[in-house]
Amino acid sequence: MKQLVLDLGAEPAQSLDTFQIGENAEMAHLMHQFAQRASREHFCYLWGETGAGKTHLLQGLAATDGARYIAATAGADDFVLTPDVSLYLVDDVDQLSPERQIDAFALFNQVREHGAYMVCTGPVPPAVLPVREDLRTRMGWGLVYQIHGLSDDQKIAALTQAAEARGLTLSASVLPYLLSHFKRDMRSLSTMLDALDQYSLETQRPVTVPLLRDLLLQGNPGSPHSEPKE
Repeated sequence: MKQLVLDLGAEPAQSLDTFQIGENAEMAHLMHQFAQRASREHFCYLWGETGAGKTHLLQGLAATDGARYIAATAGADDFVLTPDVSLYLVDDVDQLSPERQIDAFALFNQVREHGAYMVCTGPVPPAVLPVREDLRTRMGWGLVYQIHGLSDDQKIAALTQAAEARGLTLSASVLPYLLSHFKRDMRSLSTMLDALDQYSLETQRPVTVPLLRDLLLQGNPGSPHSEPKE
């Protein structure tokens, strides 16, 4: 059982099709255009709170041919434009070191010169990004979209649909309880749904609040998630 809970930290494969659109229809459509290299605009900056889906989108784009995902911790070589890559995906621009900020600035200019594509992400709008001025300016040159997180009702609807696709029957109070006692980003919630499915099969118990509570308690004994919030 302990191993099952530890598996909650595993990174599931992300795709554009599994991104929960919510209020982001225009931005999601644009990302599909970037995936096909069909957008008239070649640069886009996405911003939003942690868990909104920024990395999900970049990893979905990275699954297309000729794309390169660049984490904030990447080395200098990843910021070099190469003939086999037409889409560059720089995640967490605000976390780039001073040296990598220079590299990102140079890559932006190369992408523009060679007609490639680039999508970058950060937690705040370009105007207030905590990076060097020339890079901050570049982040605002193309399209800029805020990624709006899902409402609780939208999260419940998406998780209900995912459960139905698995053939998993949930009691009515399971998902509201999960939202109140667990991480609230969709990646964590979806992973917990997988764990609940597996735990239900292993224990031969229906997916109810008591089953969910047992799973949370075994994973985080004594944690604030194990008791109802006031």
